[in-house]
Amino acid sequence: MAARGDKIEKIISRMQTRISEGQYYEAQQQTRVIAARHIKAANWPAAIDILYNVAQALLKAGQGGSGGDLSIFLVDVYTQASLKPDATSRGRILVCLRLFAPDEPTRKKFITEAIAWSSKFGDYPAGDPEIHHVVGSLYAAEHDPYDAERHLLTGTKDSPSVLGRLEYTWYTQDDAHTAPLYVARAVLPYLLMANVRAAKECFRLFTTALLADNPSLASQDVTSQSADTRVFLSLPLLNFLSLLLLAVQRGSPELYRQLIKQYTSQLRQVESWKESLETIAEMYFHIQRPRQSNPLFDMMGSLFGGNAGGSGSATKANKEIETPFAEGLD
Repeated sequence: MAARGDKIEKIISRMQTRISEGQYYEAQQQTRVIAARHIKAANWPAAIDILYNVAQALLKAGQGGSGGDLSIFLVDVYTQASLKPDATSRGRILVCLRLFAPDEPTRKKFITEAIAWSSKFGDYPAGDPEIHHVVGSLYAAEHDPYDAERHLLTGTKDSPSVLGRLEYTWYTQDDAHTAPLYVARAVLPYLLMANVRAAKECFRLFTTALLADNPSLASQDVTSQSADTRVFLSLPLLNFLSLLLLAVQRGSPELYRQLIKQYTSQLRQVESWKESLETIAEMYFHIQRPRQSNPLFDMMGSLFGGNAGGSGSATKANKEIETPFAEGLD
């Protein structure tokens, strides 16, 4: 085994020398050929070691295309070897990921493949949370909010703080009254994912930053024996979200109905929240979403005295809870 390790080390060293000499393409192609030979022999550790080290060297040399190609090949080997995500396998992914230039086209494919691998062989159907967190944090740092949101929402316990800051930074480029729209992009999806703690954390971070930057913003603390909240006199939809979080924690259908009734006129301004709120009502308060009426089926049903044209299955489908994507919360 020691001799075999020395042989792999020599191959890696030789490829790194070629890269230092500017022979990028040759290093990439030879690495692929050597890795393929080890894959054919099912020598997964050797193939992984070679691909990982040469990919790093190419990425550090600014050769994103070649380094990205070998990084993607590395994930492919993980998949062929049925390798499970752990500290070591995940660590290689994250090291390579951080070496990509933001504008490197192969990075997105590498991310997609890495998450697909971690989803297939790991414990999380949506993909490894730590990979999602690092990817989302990179996108947030690069001011790419849509991609950042997608990954941070399925990240780790550290992701809500990154997402909350991202939404607030994004909001500061818009009009003052739009604050609820931005914080909702984190709060509603987290509630849909049954992550109340994360929803509360994002709301707290966002509103704390809002008050720090706008000391003259009219607000008032409301305290009771069971809950504390802050009321924003000029931002009713922000109050709605704050009270929604309290209602979710209590699980009271009556409280939810009162809340919706109180803010009916304001909620008409945010039709994009409607589907999410209906799903939240089912999840936390066991309130069935309104039946989607089909006038033609209704008429046929009354004429023929029963379900027509498969309306029964349509009604059943309407009862199923589907979690919308965060992108739909514009």
